[in-house]
Amino acid sequence: MNKDILAQKEAEVAALADKMKAASSIVMVEYRGLTVKEVTELRRNLRDEDVDFKVYKNAIARRAASQLGYDAFSDQLVGPNALAFGKDPVAPARVLAKFAKEHDKLVLKTGVVDGDVVDTDVIMKLSALPNKEGMLAKFASCLNAPVIKFAMTIKALAEAKENGTVKTAEAEEAAPQESADKPAEEAAAE
Repeated sequence: MNKDILAQKEAEVAALADKMKAASSIVMVEYRGLTVKEVTELRRNLRDEDVDFKVYKNAIARRAASQLGYDAFSDQLVGPNALAFGKDPVAPARVLAKFAKEHDKLVLKTGVVDGDVVDTDVIMKLSALPNKEGMLAKFASCLNAPVIKFAMTIKALAEAKENGTVKTAEAEEAAPQESADKPAEEAAAE
């Protein structure tokens, strides 16, 4: 029986290590003092952002983190902790930080982003960023901005030309010739 339990625990550690390795980001929180209603609300918010939120035994989480070399992460595994796993590097931090602002009992402890262990300051900075789709939209708008400005300039120039408020190249060339044709006395008077 003892060998079966040990094999089961090793399988749990291996499964958690694989899950940690596959996640873009992991955020560890202490949830002591939250009501069942609050935890349910938190889980719903995380699920909406495609974030997996689960409570693991600290010993299993510690072993899985140590296998991946996340020693600073495993040192924080004290007390009642839960782990949030996200495919989007920003989503767990954003949802948990927002929830923690409204609920003082949820404490952000540490995290892992793209294989690097980070502290709460980095998690808070990540929480201020938009999700992946939002970042891509901002990037696309930065790429489109010069093209849009160029198109608007051309359109304004065409409209001004139609209204006759813009001199054509022929009109600009003719203007200096007229002043050259004037006698020196008239040019000096101007």
